[in-house]
Amino acid sequence: MTVTTFDPEGDLIIVHARLWGAQGQERDLRLVVDTGAGPTIIAPELLDELGYSARQHGEQVASTRSIAGREQGYMLRVKQLECLGMVEQEFRVYAQDLPTGWDIDGLLGLSFLRHLNYEVRSNEGRILAERAYTPT
Repeated sequence: MTVTTFDPEGDLIIVHARLWGAQGQERDLRLVVDTGAGPTIIAPELLDELGYSARQHGEQVASTRSIAGREQGYMLRVKQLECLGMVEQEFRVYAQDLPTGWDIDGLLGLSFLRHLNYEVRSNEGRILAERAYTPT
């Protein structure tokens, strides 16, 4: 079981993550834990910085639905994403512009979280997580 901390006084649950680029470079990210978001969303400019683009990876333009309505972006596979003490390789993320003024790099959605059993302890500012057992 891993323990990840966040600011219990904050308006959002923000956790640190690490994303590996197309050529193996790494970048630290600040992601909002969003159990209402299906895909994990990363800002396109960060993906560009790490050598990813929709054209290079043959992924298609897509849209996703949010509280704000339908949002345009594109899906692609990243080499590796590490968050909450867990690592996902060849992981699909959704590249989408984020609202201006937010000091975040994306949203950690159910596409990542569904592989885990996790407990959010809001008052303590902790998330307990473990990989969910998947029978073979």
